[in-house]
Amino acid sequence: MNLLEKSKEIEEKANYCLNCKVKPCSNKGCPLGNNIPEFIKLVKTNQIFEAYKVLSQTTVLSGICGRICPHQRQCQGSCVRGIKGDPVSIGEIESYIFDKAHELGYSLKNCYNLQQSEKALKNRVAVIGGGPAGLTCAAFLAKEGIDVTIYEKHDKLGGILSHGIPEFRLPRDILEKTIKDILDLGIKVKYNYKLDKQKLNDLKNEYDAIFLSVGANKSSKMGVEGEDLEGVYGGNELLENGNHPNYNRKTVAVIGGGNVAMDCARTVNRLGAKTMVIYRRAEKQMPAEKKEIEDAKKEGVEFLFQNNIAKILGKDKVEKLELIKTDLVKKEGESREVPVNIEGSNYFVNADYVIMALGSIVSDEVLDLGLVVNKWGNIMVDENYQTSSKNIFAGGDLAGFKGTVAWAAKTGRDAAMNILNSMKK
Repeated sequence: MNLLEKSKEIEEKANYCLNCKVKPCSNKGCPLGNNIPEFIKLVKTNQIFEAYKVLSQTTVLSGICGRICPHQRQCQGSCVRGIKGDPVSIGEIESYIFDKAHELGYSLKNCYNLQQSEKALKNRVAVIGGGPAGLTCAAFLAKEGIDVTIYEKHDKLGGILSHGIPEFRLPRDILEKTIKDILDLGIKVKYNYKLDKQKLNDLKNEYDAIFLSVGANKSSKMGVEGEDLEGVYGGNELLENGNHPNYNRKTVAVIGGGNVAMDCARTVNRLGAKTMVIYRRAEKQMPAEKKEIEDAKKEGVEFLFQNNIAKILGKDKVEKLELIKTDLVKKEGESREVPVNIEGSNYFVNADYVIMALGSIVSDEVLDLGLVVNKWGNIMVDENYQTSSKNIFAGGDLAGFKGTVAWAAKTGRDAAMNILNSMKK
């Protein structure tokens, strides 16, 4: 499809929007509160820069969120059009605005009318972690004239965007444009920086405030027999580090039903594996985006619904799995059906590798930073995102907020506002 055809297609999709005054897509569906009817109205008259300016008031990740957000569960799921038909293609329109704006040479710096050289940078803030929350926090601070430095443990920024979400879902050129756009606001970066308690104390003495956003990318475990066998991997670590074994003609079992499970399954399937996803609930209960599930099926991934892992078997390495079928039972006081193992329904399937994609927890080093954490290891924050230590703030998965890119970005943006307010006192 050429650019003219794409523009006409987007214009048609924009015209489908009713421009509701109550804005359920924004007020109810979008974690960031993007003014969706307004930017769509501007697209209808081809005012791309104005549309990008509207988006940039609330987000700096429009090119990313437009592609990877769970739109059916967020903005599009609240669209009035979706009550009796298909919802407006909000994600596609959002990503188009980003793409077209950059094609025309626009940037966040233009949107904010920011002339960095003319601003007197007074306060200094360190942002630890360059994922969605950190990048967003840094951008909203920088646009207000704060001297911001991002400290990143890897040799490139992006966090889960770079080290978790596969390129077939998020093209790397879009991610690179987004990061460049943010850094061009005058933000500095120090790479290959591994945080510890002493470094945190040093930074606290050097900066007026610190925002922690190192994420929670350690894979959860099931606690079943055989989980420590060779050939059992954590899905988060596998995607982050990319250290895959040779999957050619091997059978891989992916355990879980979220987007990380889908990313793992589609990734290893593309690397030659015979891939099956094992999920203890029904398909309709999977937290993964419906499109990701359908794409995985189209690519040949097998799904075993209402199956649970009883054991992982093998002498030295994974050889097979003992599965047990489940029934879904609604217990008293529960709003969601709970999977219950069906006694005597055990059976075996062969497998060469197992990938645990059951959710994530914070890394062990977070527990040693000297900050108060909850029973799950998340850093505890108050309503202003402030931790137990003065002038240290935290957001994203690290602080136990909802684990989507948009929710992480919201915590970064809101934390930036609270950091700014703390500096005025």
